This record gives sequence, structure tokens and C-alpha cells, in this order.
Amino acid sequence: MIQPFKLDAVKEALIAVGCEGMTVTEVRGHGRQKGHKEVYRGQEYSVDLLPKVKLEVVVAEHRLEEVLKSLTEAARTGKIGDGKIFVFDVPDALRIRNGDRGESAL
Repeated sequence: MIQPFKLDAVKEALIAVGCEGMTVTEVRGHGRQKGHKEVYRGQEYSVDLLPKVKLEVVVAEHRLEEVLKSLTEAARTGKIGDGKIFVFDVPDALRIRNGDRGESAL
């Protein structure tokens, strides 16, 4: 999960380290900051679900640290709300078009 304005920088950083595929979804949510207050036409209201971008990338395990470093450096502003990276095991992958499996399907 990253800040929307950081998407282009993150995408370029991932392409630079050889990540060819990614899925990007516009989402809303909050972490510890729990949103913020805004004023519109004199009325104060709470914005508790902030816009974020969910970026999904599947990489081989031996490339994980390189990709994490690149993504972190590109997404970081140093301010609250920069986002989070979650790492999951993906036991297998299958390319539908030709039946490639595992790392060759990535």
C-alpha cells in the first residue's frame, strides 16, 4: 500500500530492477493515523478512509530483498502514511497461455 502520488516513481523503480508484471488497484483505508479532519463550506468533517494504491508484485525469493529495497526507497517520503509492504509466500504460479509453472510463469 503506497501513496497515490508515489505510483510512477515506484513503478519506474520496479521496472529498473527487472519486475515486469504488477497489478495496481486504487483503494481506500487507514493505518495508525486514522485519517484527518477537513473543512468544506464551513463544516468540519472527518476523512477516515484515505486514498491509497495497492500494488501487487510476485517475484522469485532470491530477488525479494532487492525488490523490497527498491520499492521502499521509491515510496518513502518519511512522513506518516507512506504505506506498508506485506510479503506473502506464493507456492506456485501458472501462466494460462502456455502452461509455464513456477518462476518461469512470472
